[in-house]
Amino acid sequence: MRHYIALALLVTIFTAPWLATTFPEQADYVFAWMKYVGDQVAAVVAHNPRTIDELQKKYASSTPRKPHKIRVLIVPGHEPDYGGAEFGVLKERDMTIELGEQLALFLSANEKYEVIMSRTKQEWSPVFAEYFDRELDDIIVWQKAHKEESLRRVVTNQTSSSPKVYHNSAPDSVAYRLYGLTKWSNENAVDIAIHIHFNDYPGHGRIPGKYAGFAIYTPEAQYANSTTTRALSETMFKRLSKYNPVSNLPVESDGIIEERELIAIGANNTADAASALIEYGYMYEPQFLNIDTRGLAIKDLAFQTYLGLEDFFNPRGVRSLAATYDTLVLPYIWRRILPETSRELRDIYALQTALQVEGVYPPQGKDQYDCPRTGKIGPCTKSSVEVFQKKYGIEENGVGEKTIGELNRLYSGRSL
Repeated sequence: MRHYIALALLVTIFTAPWLATTFPEQADYVFAWMKYVGDQVAAVVAHNPRTIDELQKKYASSTPRKPHKIRVLIVPGHEPDYGGAEFGVLKERDMTIELGEQLALFLSANEKYEVIMSRTKQEWSPVFAEYFDRELDDIIVWQKAHKEESLRRVVTNQTSSSPKVYHNSAPDSVAYRLYGLTKWSNENAVDIAIHIHFNDYPGHGRIPGKYAGFAIYTPEAQYANSTTTRALSETMFKRLSKYNPVSNLPVESDGIIEERELIAIGANNTADAASALIEYGYMYEPQFLNIDTRGLAIKDLAFQTYLGLEDFFNPRGVRSLAATYDTLVLPYIWRRILPETSRELRDIYALQTALQVEGVYPPQGKDQYDCPRTGKIGPCTKSSVEVFQKKYGIEENGVGEKTIGELNRLYSGRSL
């Protein structure tokens, strides 16, 4: 019924001036009707955003006997069978699933959370596939009602009117599914929605592009779910930025970007849940290109996201050995020396991470864009190893037995 009322309001808004002019004696009835319909449509666009205090109290009060679980919707970016960036054999839609599944595992292991996945690699989860089919007409009218409300706010200067970052437009069918996810979230008391993406930059062909790093998109300040999303994004950002560079694309350089038109995070003020979209890096970055380091890097990004969520609810964080370093790359046991030509990419990736914890990687005068963790020994790693060796009084060339021994003493976990 509500979607018919919302449609009637839209028609009435555009025809009211003509009705009032043509039938002035009926004008009072026209505007009384508009007020009635406006009151009804308010229910369609009503807002019930999750507040910071509400979520934190819910988390704190949840016990095995009286669970008040935080409901987290994980949305791996793009459709199950198409869409998203591609670079060589890599497909963004597959990478987002891998990260989403890892994040779901971390969350599900904590009794404070209830996890809902929007899709698998092959298909939408049944609850959403059915919802999209059954509710399509309602989704369309619901979206239009919210858009009309947003347009009214623009006209009355209650909101900004221009997006900050250009994003590809989604086909109508995809857009309605994204709106459908938000509508379902509102109706099913979802507390947090995390949309997972990997970035790309057009025009670089088969050669990796010049940009790197992650960014988190949040709703603009005037949207109902903005305040809580911002607070949550700041704790996730702090974790992710410890080991990963922030995007050096100029419009993303702040790391957390407010956005008005991204459907996923509540375009037209549609979302009640705290809703963030995370671009976890550019898919052509070296840690993603190589199969030996890709899984490790993606799992670690999921872990750091989980730690960021925990920081929002419980600043003391996760109690585990891996959390000692805030990364799953460490602790690590190195079992062989690493000559400059070594192809032990996981060993070298862990070495670069340990050097980063030591504060010597990247070396002085360089940054994470000059010296990403590649899993390969290059000038950056060699310079950092030399500083590490000087720090611990090691005299040898390259990553030999003495250096490996010191790394294992510090970072194998045996001494912790």
